[in-house]
Amino acid sequence: MKQKLFYLLPILVLTGCGQVSYKNTSLSPEERADLLVKELTLEEKVQLMMDGSRPVERLGIKPYNWWNEALHGVARAGLATVFPQPIGMAASFSPETVYDVFTAVSDEARAKNTYYSSKGSRERYQGLTMWTPTVNIYRDPRWGRGIETLWRRPLSYKPDGSNGSKRFAGPCRRRL
Repeated sequence: MKQKLFYLLPILVLTGCGQVSYKNTSLSPEERADLLVKELTLEEKVQLMMDGSRPVERLGIKPYNWWNEALHGVARAGLATVFPQPIGMAASFSPETVYDVFTAVSDEARAKNTYYSSKGSRERYQGLTMWTPTVNIYRDPRWGRGIETLWRRPLSYKPDGSNGSKRFAGPCRRRL
């Protein structure tokens, strides 16, 4: 019996090596995401949906805090350039200016994330998930938080909301 196990062991090990993994960088991001979700247990998926995600060590997933905002800069994680509130930026009537502002904010956010990650720190305000820009059209001051919106006019609003989002996404879509 021991002799049979001795001969079967290498075969069993090798059959597991050919499995497709979410870590295979030759696959598309969509394929990798599908594979990762399939490998996660229900409990792990629930834990990853929290504000402060716990690590999934068996899959090499590090802890992550999803809470960060960069409505007018990323100053909550130390020094940074602080820009006017979005409604003030909208008063420039310059989609190019808003685009340039969010380019700078995006660069600072990536630099801060790189720095904190190199130190093994993954606290609140150190990640790359930004709750910005606010994509609601501000029509009535009774709704509150109007300073967080870009425009009152829907036709003028769309280019600037997308400009902010485009800059955070960056020019390269393959970041993983």
